[in-house]
Amino acid sequence: MSTDHFAEVERIIQEIQSFPLEDATSLEPFRLQFLGSKSQLKPLLAAIGQVEAAQRKAYGLRVNQARQLAEETYALAKERFGSASENVGPIPDLGLPALSLVQGRRHPISQVMDRILEIFGRIGFSVVEDREVEDEWHNFTALNTPDDHPARDMQDTYYLRDFPGRLLRTHSSSVQSRYMTKHQPPIRILAPGRVYRNETISARSHCQFHQVEGLYIDQGVSMADLRQTLLFFAREMFGKDARIRLRPSYFPFTEPSAEMDIYWGLRDETDHRITKGTGWLEILGCGMVDPAVLQNCGIDPERYSGFAFGMGIERQAMLRYKVPDIRYFFENDLRFLRQF
Repeated sequence: MSTDHFAEVERIIQEIQSFPLEDATSLEPFRLQFLGSKSQLKPLLAAIGQVEAAQRKAYGLRVNQARQLAEETYALAKERFGSASENVGPIPDLGLPALSLVQGRRHPISQVMDRILEIFGRIGFSVVEDREVEDEWHNFTALNTPDDHPARDMQDTYYLRDFPGRLLRTHSSSVQSRYMTKHQPPIRILAPGRVYRNETISARSHCQFHQVEGLYIDQGVSMADLRQTLLFFAREMFGKDARIRLRPSYFPFTEPSAEMDIYWGLRDETDHRITKGTGWLEILGCGMVDPAVLQNCGIDPERYSGFAFGMGIERQAMLRYKVPDIRYFFENDLRFLRQF
């Protein structure tokens, strides 16, 4: 039995030495035959208990020599063939043009926001941004909102449960109140950003949306300045023939207050539906800054006056792109977003 085992070791050593390692493709068959989990050497190691005691040491030494020979032969061949084993196959044509990459697109809300900021930037308005988690003073009190005003109720405002007096801002006017407490006129700013209101989500309203609010304070600012500013915006945004009208309204932080409509027309059934048969569509609220607001923020109302306006970006985007449902802007459906 011992002689047979020694003879088997010698036979495998001869096979290792004569194995045709001619190229990289022969490396894997060699490894499987002599070094793999089911190699020819593995049974020889398991058979050491069948070898006579006096010959076991010599037998084990010879089996280890066979394994070392296989490992060295494999390593030398792998080094000789280099990385060829990893590049089997045709060499690519490096002169071919690269694959084109699909370019991303800015979200339609971002596109409309940028357009609005660009229009007002041309007439001297600068952009100011601030926090979305606000306190009641900057969000309500500074803007002349009484304690018993419905806007303070939980049905409209998201309050933070663990932080009394803190809330998610309901409008970006809070940026204006913060800015006015730190700066004296002349002030000409835009406050863009996301706002939150506890409203039922539908095709025309959402619990989160985006606003841009403008503020201009200086000596001698009048309602005529407000109208001309908004007319300039409407014609730049919707075309040089755009028509606007101001309707009396109420906002706690402006007096007098107005809502601005743009003439949308009555060309088809859709126009009749969205304008309720009037042809006019409300797009923003505005007014002269209430003297109480100026006083709350440390600005002398006897010396300065100003106007403010605010608009929802989703509403502008819906008008600009004829989008019938505000929820499309928040669903991240690529089939929708790729249209812009």
